[in-house]
Amino acid sequence: MSDATKPTESPAAKAARLDTADELAKLRDRFVLDDATVYLDGNSLGALPAGVQDRMADVVGREWGRLRIRSWTESGWWTAPERIGDRIGALTGAAPGQIVAGDSTSVNVFKAVVGAVRMARQTDPARDEVLVDATTFPTDGYIAESAARMTGCTIRAVDAADIAAAAGPRTAVALVNHVDYRTGRLHDLPGTTAAVHAAGALVVWDLCHTAGALPVGLDEHGVDLAVGCTYKYLNGGPGAPAYLYVRRDLQPRFDSPLPGWNSHRDPFAMEAAYRPADGSVRGRVGTPEILSLLALDTALDVWDGVSLDAVRAKSLALTDFFLECVAAYVPEGVVRSVTPAAHAERGSQVALRCSDAGAVMGELIARGVVGDFREPDILRFGFTPLYTRFADAERAARVLAQVLEGTR
Repeated sequence: MSDATKPTESPAAKAARLDTADELAKLRDRFVLDDATVYLDGNSLGALPAGVQDRMADVVGREWGRLRIRSWTESGWWTAPERIGDRIGALTGAAPGQIVAGDSTSVNVFKAVVGAVRMARQTDPARDEVLVDATTFPTDGYIAESAARMTGCTIRAVDAADIAAAAGPRTAVALVNHVDYRTGRLHDLPGTTAAVHAAGALVVWDLCHTAGALPVGLDEHGVDLAVGCTYKYLNGGPGAPAYLYVRRDLQPRFDSPLPGWNSHRDPFAMEAAYRPADGSVRGRVGTPEILSLLALDTALDVWDGVSLDAVRAKSLALTDFFLECVAAYVPEGVVRSVTPAAHAERGSQVALRCSDAGAVMGELIARGVVGDFREPDILRFGFTPLYTRFADAERAARVLAQVLEGTR
């Protein structure tokens, strides 16, 4: 039989074949999921890892309930931010001692941007400009603008792709999202970092949409500071603590704008004068969020033995396949992908533009396909390689076509 006369493989058959060959397929059992729902919103809130419930019962019942205050030492509560930070470091390419877990992403953006401005001005007091990704997630923009006002800087919004060229002799710091939260576009972390450094400035990367979805290479690429959340691809749970990365050689110069007692060199001395601790501890502020930190700690167990390269390969295969299914099922012109086709420019989500997107997503969710909607007309579908199946991608595209047919 010639290639021309071979039967064409259906999307459903291809999904079954790809799932059978998937080396990460067994990891789905590490999560609390059901087959009634296709969950494609892990880029907003990751699924519950199966071990978290039992761990939290032990933390509440034994560590808090029986040991009580002894758990700060006996259960390792006091050192949890650094210990868990190192686990996040293993997933973002940071050697131990450079990431501290705690606070929210917004708080860590503030610490990072103000700290970066202060370090830049230590060597060049004339640097008075903060560059910010023009399509940044809103909180990054709000915090950057406030940090600029507080440090006497001007703020300039620039497309992320143009930040490398925009950095100049007045630039103190550039704040850039590794992935655009609306479109899923992956920005050039190595190239932008090198260009900003060549201009004599520092760069802060927001990793909220990449940590746990693809290799980041913080140390490899000489990133200065980075922040990120843990409730998306790291599956830490709603409101899970964020994290702050400060490159090791910058830590002695990092002057946090929030010098809380937890970052003091000797916190229990209760000194009136602040003396910063050494290392990543300098990024701490107040008492750690122990319950949510320990839930995150257990959530990170799902990564044991997992290759980030395999995660990235499956992410690209899933998003390629979903776009292929959309093209097969949805009439041309009804939706348009705004996620880059090029693998080097794509994160782990697909964003489709369509009319009446809010109502379309509402109907998708009612039919068991959970993604999300972003104003004004974006349908977002997040693909979490640890638990998303190719069959999920096929079903989502098929149901999308059915919903769109009903709206026309």
